[in-house]
Amino acid sequence: MMEAHDDPAAFLRALFDRAVGAADPMRMLAAHLPPRPEGRVVVIGAGKASARMAEAVETAWGPCEGLVITRYGHARSCKGIEIVEAAHPVPDAAGAGATARMLSLLGGLGQGDFVLALISGGASALLCAPVPGVTLAEKQAVNAGLLASGAPIGQMNTVRKHLSRVKGGRLAAAAWPARMLALMISDVPGDDPAFIGSGPTVGDASIPADALAVLDRWQVAVPPGVIRALQGRSGVVPPGDPRLSRVDNRVIAAPAQSLAAAAELARAAGCQVETLGDALEGEAREVAAAHARLALDRQAARRPGDPPLVILSGGELTVTRRGEGSGGPNAEYCLALALALDGAAGIHALACDTDGIDGAAPVAGAVIGPDTLVRATRAEAAQALIRNDAHGLFDRIAAQVVTGPTLTNVNDFRAILIL
Repeated sequence: MMEAHDDPAAFLRALFDRAVGAADPMRMLAAHLPPRPEGRVVVIGAGKASARMAEAVETAWGPCEGLVITRYGHARSCKGIEIVEAAHPVPDAAGAGATARMLSLLGGLGQGDFVLALISGGASALLCAPVPGVTLAEKQAVNAGLLASGAPIGQMNTVRKHLSRVKGGRLAAAAWPARMLALMISDVPGDDPAFIGSGPTVGDASIPADALAVLDRWQVAVPPGVIRALQGRSGVVPPGDPRLSRVDNRVIAAPAQSLAAAAELARAAGCQVETLGDALEGEAREVAAAHARLALDRQAARRPGDPPLVILSGGELTVTRRGEGSGGPNAEYCLALALALDGAAGIHALACDTDGIDGAAPVAGAVIGPDTLVRATRAEAAQALIRNDAHGLFDRIAAQVVTGPTLTNVNDFRAILIL
């Protein structure tokens, strides 16, 4: 087994790979499936992991009728379930068209039919059905504004629910009176099914005024059609609505499980492990500064002969866009962490999104060490942080972590290694 001292960057990557592997639908989804129901079975889904989930379903049940929407580049080969690729994180016409067909498919179901819904992170953008009076272009503008604002994912999803005909329980309502089992892979802090993919199969108690308050709080420019829609009557399905009475929502993979898998591997390699939690939120650079202080404190308390220490955390950090560079929350966290550590000896770190995409770039994240500010000067790193150009800097110094689509999504993974 690789030891942390041998190659710190490779060791951190091995921890990340173990975390991702623990959430692979092909490894764990079948255990959550009931025997295939009698009668008509329809499989629907959306998210970055949904095509892989569909592949796992057909491996267990055989070919199925259905339609699943995933991100471009994340499709898998299925025998019966149709896989449609669409845009993420800003929706496009392909997603809108596929969502319309999904609603049509559900509209003809009866009480004796069964729907299996496969929901994972990314479904908020991939399921696109704007409410009346809101155009696709207006929906795209609001999504883009929210992503650049630094708003937490829960607040973003409140807005999305009130601008959609499928979120906030409306997808499940469209399938009523059919019976529905929704299997979810969580990418949200707290693993609340109401926030995974903006809760298309879960009731919601918020009102349009809550969405307007989020837009105002984060100063998101809003087209007039959106304002008019949010001043009208709520369309989300409230908890307790009879149309949700035949829905069973289950979270089958979550960040805590992936952190535990990485912790197990680290301990097997002789490391001590400290876990900060799986639901951290906040501005990436601010969380990085706090973690740098923690790492330096832990390093100062070490004694000769102490085993390496791995500090793990998960959750979903945000970036308030100030510049025009290329970066996501994980790369920005690493960049801010490197600046705060200032070349401290014996401290290495990795931060990656478990779906393989940090922000909108096809890069999972980055890895840093004591030599990061040698390969890039401190002045270059500071300027990159100002421009939100963490991906650009880490690309130049060959410190990016590139995985390609992992076909799952259990949020951010961060590991700090202290030798």
